[in-house]
Amino acid sequence: MIKIVQTPSAATQAALDKSTHVLFVMPKGKELAADLPGSEALRARLARRRMKPDELAKAPLTGDLEQGALAAWVMLDRKQTPFERHTLMRKAMQPLLDENPKEVTIAVFGSDDERRLAAEAAVYAALVNSAMLPRRKKKDDSRPLQKIALYGYEDANDFAALRGQAEGNALARELTMLPANELTPGLYRERIAALAEENGWKHAEYDMKKLRKIGAGAFVAVAQGSSVDDAAIVHLRYRHPKAKKNVALVGKGICFDTGGHNLKPARYMHGMHEDMNGSAVSLGLLLAATRANLPLDIDCWLALAQNHISPKAYKQGDVVTALNGTTIEIVHTDAEGRMVLADTLTLAARDKPDLIVDFATLTGSMATALGARYSGIFANRDELVEQAVAAGKSSGERVSAFPLDADYEEGLESQIADIKQCTLEGEADHILAARFLMRFIGEAPWVHVDLSASNCKGGLGAVASDVNGFGVAWGMALLRGM
Repeated sequence: MIKIVQTPSAATQAALDKSTHVLFVMPKGKELAADLPGSEALRARLARRRMKPDELAKAPLTGDLEQGALAAWVMLDRKQTPFERHTLMRKAMQPLLDENPKEVTIAVFGSDDERRLAAEAAVYAALVNSAMLPRRKKKDDSRPLQKIALYGYEDANDFAALRGQAEGNALARELTMLPANELTPGLYRERIAALAEENGWKHAEYDMKKLRKIGAGAFVAVAQGSSVDDAAIVHLRYRHPKAKKNVALVGKGICFDTGGHNLKPARYMHGMHEDMNGSAVSLGLLLAATRANLPLDIDCWLALAQNHISPKAYKQGDVVTALNGTTIEIVHTDAEGRMVLADTLTLAARDKPDLIVDFATLTGSMATALGARYSGIFANRDELVEQAVAAGKSSGERVSAFPLDADYEEGLESQIADIKQCTLEGEADHILAARFLMRFIGEAPWVHVDLSASNCKGGLGAVASDVNGFGVAWGMALLRGM
């Protein structure tokens, strides 16, 4: 656990004498404060680059201080959105963390509110980007950050909420980045069981034998193509004594997706070990909520399977019966995510939660619509759409709402079953997938998150790694608003 030492700003200058990596965060202004530590070095760098001080609100500067420390300078503008603030802080913090220091010093300046905003953004950027993520290189020089020395602001709760959110984000990224041979459904289940014991979550599993017995035909259709019967729907429970509402989190956990009989070409199969990202985000959000002691009851449902090609694998033209009795005509075996989610959502809806939120890297058409900087959301209540978009703005993990009108479902009409799984045309597949999932949630309030932003080259917002854990911060903002 990273130690955070908080000290009044009066001690900042003395701290610089022994610091090796320093981040200075100032409020936006046309002039530099006369008593700013390290100001001579900063003025020299600004002059060399012909920059005005307030341009530090657009891009940070780095350089060496007189005593040899590496410093970064940045200004925060109160008019910036959380996303802009997080992005700027990530870019300022990253050169410091690239040197794998044991300790980072953060000095914040300005009014009380400016120092609070600066401290929260800087501390979170340090916590989330110092996570030790999977690397399998023979030579690995990375070392964990041990201490953050913060000057100019003191948080009464030692940034507990930000710590929990960073821990949940790191868990989501770590799981998503693991190679497929290190995170099969069976190995994933073992990891989840250990997390459940560590965090006091109640833990239950619906293995393939049980899923066949209860009639979860949509999930089984996908999982039956694997040579090992290790797929399962895992159920975790977090309970709070003061909870007045119950939330169900549902995550797609396809540990590797070949596309099945509709086999993906190599270009599109590469990276498909990340197709379990929705389950990792759900698990990371559960961990963050637990660390924050949110006064909610949370049920987390994880659909863990692989989509393999084999003589037993499901195929085009099959008709399967889902857990809720809906018959589904299989049109494309690479639309497996909505199949495993169908039965998992049915299980989650049986307890009549106050809200269901599902996370999935579900459709390529969402990535086409938004790219990798936003994720798309759907909701079956207008007020939920507003809350979801607002959570994106406040958390810095931006989402865009898409239509869910009933007439879209005409494209899923089947001549031989209750519904088609998808169409071959692919037009508006992200909307059709959401309409398909609606068949399995009953009357529950529901938000569906299609995680097009799960992997963004160069990082996104506060997070520097391509795999960015998108959804954990957004989910925390949404849950806090309940």
